[in-house]
Amino acid sequence: MGDPAGIGPEICAKALIDPQVRETCDPILVGSAAIFRQTCESLERTGELLAHNQQIVDEGDILEFELGVDAGRTGKASAQYIEKAVNLWQAGKVDAIATAPISKKAISLAGYEFPGHTEFLAHLTGTKRVGMSFFAGDLRVILLSTHLSLIDAIKKVTRENLLELIQFSNIELGKLLGRQPKLAVAGLNPHASEGGMFGLEETSQIEPAVKQAGENGIDVSGPYSPDTIFLRCYRGEFDAVIALYHDQATISVKAFSFGSAVNVTLGLPLIRTSVDHGTAFDIAGKGIADASSMISAIKLAADLVRTNHR
Repeated sequence: MGDPAGIGPEICAKALIDPQVRETCDPILVGSAAIFRQTCESLERTGELLAHNQQIVDEGDILEFELGVDAGRTGKASAQYIEKAVNLWQAGKVDAIATAPISKKAISLAGYEFPGHTEFLAHLTGTKRVGMSFFAGDLRVILLSTHLSLIDAIKKVTRENLLELIQFSNIELGKLLGRQPKLAVAGLNPHASEGGMFGLEETSQIEPAVKQAGENGIDVSGPYSPDTIFLRCYRGEFDAVIALYHDQATISVKAFSFGSAVNVTLGLPLIRTSVDHGTAFDIAGKGIADASSMISAIKLAADLVRTNHR
């Protein structure tokens, strides 16, 4: 359900009555049953949810909290929902987890030392290596670095780091797709530096990493000009693009699929998808939140489960 003070309960309610979600999987909501019911009543959708015999794993009722405000109480609740969801997966009762947004500040106020879902899930599953990716229709993007300043992100563009990410992506994306993926690597500089005219990172770091990965049997090529490679992937030429810094990835993803893209965590032993937005405290409780990304996250999780089962 995500942070109760944000739009998580609302987008979950809207997603769970979506016909495409009901046709795709058997959804189980992990969160506060009381908060969920209040949300449904405010949206005047309680009857629809009851008609679907909605399954709810009730993980504590916290009725006294303020919408749109970070608090330790709501942070603890959202952390407990995550823990319960992982417990359900470990017990074989769910096949995948789709998460609504949490507040990093709220879980910190609750005493948790994880900056977000990804690190928390890695801890709960004993996973050492995880990676962030976004799925936006046929465009899939895997990030070399995430929340770093641009100067620090550029320092991460090394032959060693890229080779490791290419190998990691080949294995983890291959698991999700059920086949060996075709990977493209974006360049760092304009036009991928045009042979060293606009920077040396392509020739000194990126090209050697791509060449070595190819020699190791991985279907990878690049570096490609950053201003065209994402479109080429979107049109089906590649299965995924390895982006070299945060905004290089997210600008392309949100330009193609704003509001419906899905965050997929690579490396976990379970399938985990998430919305591509935050808690939106400013509109919490107003009934105007767009559930498109939540719907897409649930549907993609179900699709990936079927691919893995095949």
